[in-house]
Amino acid sequence: MSGETSSPGESRLIIRRSGADTSGALLEMEARYPPHSPQPPAHYHPYQEEHFQVLSGTFRTRIGGAERTYAAGESFTVPANTPHWMHNVGDGEGRLLWQVRPALRTQAFLETMWSLAADGKTNTGGVPNLLHLAVILREYRDEFRAASPPYAAQRILFGILAPIGRLAGYRPRYDRTGKETS
Repeated sequence: MSGETSSPGESRLIIRRSGADTSGALLEMEARYPPHSPQPPAHYHPYQEEHFQVLSGTFRTRIGGAERTYAAGESFTVPANTPHWMHNVGDGEGRLLWQVRPALRTQAFLETMWSLAADGKTNTGGVPNLLHLAVILREYRDEFRAASPPYAAQRILFGILAPIGRLAGYRPRYDRTGKETS
């Protein structure tokens, strides 16, 4: 990645320090969201903690069932294995300093998801079609899991759908050139 990825509505993701830069200890990004950005699906990271500092905007969150709103200057942490979502509910651009520990393959996952959204290959919530989603989520199951259905059901569902998705030509990596890779 060149350091920045955009998606519809002018959301941008800027890599400040990659996992390669930190020997895998940290992925640090700046995420920029348009006013009143859509609420993403609830999800969790089974082996990673996330820390966010609000640089500008107003972010509504649900972390482990508790809803809260954060403004510029405030920060919050999402422990590993905790269902959550967040989005900018303010009238202006929202900016976050976003840290993920350890980095694992989160950069590749985020580049794929944001690039698909930027190329119009997702719904308004940033989610690709079910076959492509199955391929991606099966590949990045250590980095990202949907909060529902239960993970056991996801393993069965994606175990069936991911091979079909691969046969249909979907791959777990996607870049802005429209190229899908392994």
